[in-house]
Amino acid sequence: MKKATVFALSLAALGLLSPLNSFAADKTYQVTGPVLEVTDASVTVQKGKEKWQLDRNKDTKVTGDLKVGAKVTIEYRMTAVTVEVKGGKADAKAPADPAPVAGKPAAGAAPAAPPAPAPPPPAPKK
Repeated sequence: MKKATVFALSLAALGLLSPLNSFAADKTYQVTGPVLEVTDASVTVQKGKEKWQLDRNKDTKVTGDLKVGAKVTIEYRMTAVTVEVKGGKADAKAPADPAPVAGKPAAGAAPAAPPAPAPPPPAPKK
């Protein structure tokens, strides 16, 4: 009986929490400032010393008269279009390089540092 209750509560919790995951992709940001340029494909806004050009399309909702000089607040989302991974440290989940051969560094390993000089002999005791 306890197992069935715990299972049912777990399913209920998952059902309640799963919508939260979809909100992560819907995170929005805002930029406010005067409009510098308006085209069918973009709106450029001055924010401080920077010019922000934001793309727009047929689904972009515009309330009011969007024209140069108007002060606007634009709500936008950041979505990655492509991701290119560059060289660097390998991920912990990535397969390890094969074991190095004696006298040769492992593939991708930094060159070995020269050996440290031997320490000086101890001073004679008096």
